[in-house]
Amino acid sequence: MKAIVYNHYGPPDVLQYEDVEKPVPADDQILIQVRASSVNPYDWHFIRGLPSFVRLFTGIRAPKSRRLGADVAGVVEAAGSNVKIFKAGDAVFGTAVGSFAEFVCAPESTLALKPENLTWEQAASVPIAGITALQGLRDKGRILSGQQVLINGASGGVGTFAVQIAKSFEARVTAVCSTRNIELVRSLGADHVIDYTRENFIHGGPRFDVFFDLVGNHPLPACLRVLQPRGIYIGCGGGGPDRRSMEPLGSMLHSLVLGPFTTRKMPGLLAKVNTADLNFLADLMRSGKVTPVLDRSYPLSETAVAIRYLEQGHARGKVAIAVP
Repeated sequence: MKAIVYNHYGPPDVLQYEDVEKPVPADDQILIQVRASSVNPYDWHFIRGLPSFVRLFTGIRAPKSRRLGADVAGVVEAAGSNVKIFKAGDAVFGTAVGSFAEFVCAPESTLALKPENLTWEQAASVPIAGITALQGLRDKGRILSGQQVLINGASGGVGTFAVQIAKSFEARVTAVCSTRNIELVRSLGADHVIDYTRENFIHGGPRFDVFFDLVGNHPLPACLRVLQPRGIYIGCGGGGPDRRSMEPLGSMLHSLVLGPFTTRKMPGLLAKVNTADLNFLADLMRSGKVTPVLDRSYPLSETAVAIRYLEQGHARGKVAIAVP
């Protein structure tokens, strides 16, 4: 079978489209014929080994695993003897390590049945971005009906889900994006849109109950000032390969230092894909409350091109990988 592999760290050019052995599912795994995947910042972090401390987990000098990709949508080809939920022929979506391939194995705990009203590429765009938005707003932000929610980076992969999910909880959404994305973000349900090229939301203006920051382009103290006294700030990602390697770690340390001196909350976010939350998102998509936004799609053989495009930081919604 064909798959995307890499043997050393570097830019997307290190990726290779090669023949590899078709995987065999373990007793607790499912073998999926991949129909689509999607790219995430997660992927370029792994390719480049950045920030540098991630190499403690992925391999110091070279990647421990040659395979790449996480989001997946496809058809169950075979199921291990201990698998209880899925059977051959089921259409599923979720995450699987090494999903930039024609076949991949995954535990059933990271999969759910694909909503019938989604294309393969739409379904493959959901898992990491959708779960991050859901767990960030619902679990960390504790959003409630009527609350004022600020989403910085509203037109990106996580942001487009976040706007729609926040509206499904009946929150009042203020979305921050560039001029070219204003109409897109409005179409997703944002109540107010701030064009960051013309207005700096940090300076004055209303205060928010929840600030979901997907860009990280403002100092943490300034971000906290736009919150209500007991507001919640959730920082998640931001920046591209040119961002200094230690910035994310510095931001975490900054929040720990500021924590005892403010009534505002700064919970960390490490999203975890699971069947229950995938089903929660599937219900929102079946009802039409959430619709994945796709910027463009690339064939599996052009995965490097797709990731290079994502690294530029201008994708509107998600970038999909179509697998023949």
